Amino acid sequence: MAQESPKNSAAEIPVTSNGQLEDAHEHSFNRDLKRSLPVGLGLSETKITSHGFDSTKEGVVEAGPFPGSSASPKSSVISPSSAAASRLAGQGCDLIIPTGNRAQQKSGPVVLADEVKNPAMEKLELVRKWSLNTYKCTRQIISEKLGRGSRTVDLELEAQIDILRENKKKYENILRLAQTLSTQLFQMVHTQRQLGDAFADLSLKSLELHEEFGYNADTQKLLAKNGETLLGAINFFIASVTTLVNKTIEDTLLTVKQYESARIEYDAYRTDLEELNLGPRDASTLPKIEQSQQLFQVHKEKYDKMRNDVSIKLKFLEENKVKVLHNQLVLFHNAIAAYFAGNQKQLEQTLKEFHIKLKTPGADAPSWLEEQ
Repeated sequence: MAQESPKNSAAEIPVTSNGQLEDAHEHSFNRDLKRSLPVGLGLSETKITSHGFDSTKEGVVEAGPFPGSSASPKSSVISPSSAAASRLAGQGCDLIIPTGNRAQQKSGPVVLADEVKNPAMEKLELVRKWSLNTYKCTRQIISEKLGRGSRTVDLELEAQIDILRENKKKYENILRLAQTLSTQLFQMVHTQRQLGDAFADLSLKSLELHEEFGYNADTQKLLAKNGETLLGAINFFIASVTTLVNKTIEDTLLTVKQYESARIEYDAYRTDLEELNLGPRDASTLPKIEQSQQLFQVHKEKYDKMRNDVSIKLKFLEENKVKVLHNQLVLFHNAIAAYFAGNQKQLEQTLKEFHIKLKTPGADAPSWLEEQ
């Protein structure tokens, strides 16, 4: 018969005659077991013994002493049992194997959670990088203006950019002159219309000069009508050239500014790398050189990309500019020539050819219902 291991009476599990736990004893056992176990004590801190009548079955759980007892807590031990060991091994759990008075723990794979990133630290790091980049770019700009630093120049691309900026100034001058012409023509048409109304009124009130006033009234009204047609063509010309100058060309120049900023950053980091390469190479400078090489490569790729974008935009802009200006210049010439030649049909045909619709005077004025 197997020898029984000593056990605490508070942790013993009484069994009835039919092999079932008594309810009152079970409740008392659970309460005493909770009281006897210290806070945080788990399975690894209890002693499990294996005894029985004639086989290796687990039957008694022994816990530490009651709170307030003078006995010191014992080390957690799991007594060897072939059945329990096989089940635990099948579950893949961590085992505590007794080796004398010390317990050795074999841990399985450990997964470390990602560290929580601090938003304030991230913003501080972004500000630090921005400040460093701004300092290097400012130093590069000052060096170039003082003639001490070198700059990367694409001669063909720089020439195209200079021509674009010069052409933009010339187109803006044409727009100012065309707007002045439109304003003056509008005032002249308005005056001709008022003069025609005055002649028509006098034609009705002066019987002796009825025909003379009538001729002049019709002439001034015809001139005003042709002037309105010419004014519509000029305004269409102004609108098209304004879109070309203030949107299409301006968008290309914005890309040029981004290209120039990328060029300054590229030269700044290139100069920084050259200075580090000229210095000593030791254990303290090699990491800095490697980091500078990586930053230089990043800004070089950005510079190459922006240069390619500018070249493509300049190419498409040139094609679009030629197409738009060709149509608008033909429109402007035909309208001006037909107006001063007095060819009303030709003037109207020009507007139809370019799909220009004239606004009826007073059409944009709100109705009396909208004014209420």
